[in-house]
Amino acid sequence: MFPFVLEKAGSAEAAIAAAAAGARYIAGGTTLVDLMRDEVERPERLVDINALPLSDIRADGEDLVIGALARMSDVATHPEVGRLQPIIAESLIEGASPQLRNMASMGGNLLQRCRCPYFRMLDAACNKRDPGSGCAAIDGLNAGNAILGTSDHCVATHPSDVAVALVALGATMRVRGSDGERSFAVEDLFRLPGDTPHLEHTLTPGELILDIRVPGGPYGRRARYLKVRDRASYEFALVSAAVALDVEEGLIRSSRIAVGGVGTKPWRLRACETALAGKPADRSSFEAAARLATEGVRPLSHNHYKAELLPRTIVRALEMAGDVA
Repeated sequence: MFPFVLEKAGSAEAAIAAAAAGARYIAGGTTLVDLMRDEVERPERLVDINALPLSDIRADGEDLVIGALARMSDVATHPEVGRLQPIIAESLIEGASPQLRNMASMGGNLLQRCRCPYFRMLDAACNKRDPGSGCAAIDGLNAGNAILGTSDHCVATHPSDVAVALVALGATMRVRGSDGERSFAVEDLFRLPGDTPHLEHTLTPGELILDIRVPGGPYGRRARYLKVRDRASYEFALVSAAVALDVEEGLIRSSRIAVGGVGTKPWRLRACETALAGKPADRSSFEAAARLATEGVRPLSHNHYKAELLPRTIVRALEMAGDVA
């Protein structure tokens, strides 16, 4: 480990000022501390934001509002989450071990770094860790890497499970920086790698996530999260799907579908959603729509299986959602 300075922020303003001056936020630290141990990340200054009043979980009408510092375990077991958006609890439980859920914050979960193995190998080329060095995964061991949203500079998947559910549900987030507050869709937090894969999100220096708002509506009643992985215990997704249906008299009025494990960011499948509109809520409709999910995929040498697994996962998730009373 290397030397660094740790300070505690007593207010959001103090935290933002420290971060704008180059400090890094730390809350649960479940990703950052690991990366510091491996010397993948070497921040000189950390600001502890755990004392900030950003851990509230509440209903606002039919909307669900989740503070950025709320722990994953608290969100997963909160009665309002279970009542309004149980898919969020489902994705959180699937997303981490109980120990990690007890520590990790919701904001930190969204901002966690990629899990491409080469990112943590200091002797391997990785444009995320060392811009301009290359991407060892493209011609290396890439069975777990992305097939959507990739570039010639990066093929790493985004690791968050709950981010997939939040993107599917059209959640928004509120952030504050030195220039004031702004709100935007959670989907717009994530950047495609392009030729700058080290730039992973759209926050400006010092911006602090305050809360996440999940809009209410009919989707909450028929929504499921399905995660396919190498083992039943805690593991990152090979393919995952968050789906939500609005069904009336057997017909799909509208739907929301996002997938994980296959994209360089949580991947919303609007073409699949459009294809389902007005169709019967049955396997035939689900299969026809799911075939559109593979448009634009770029499989690598070891992950062609994801192009087959992706539509199958979507179909099963839609069947699960359709079975919800």
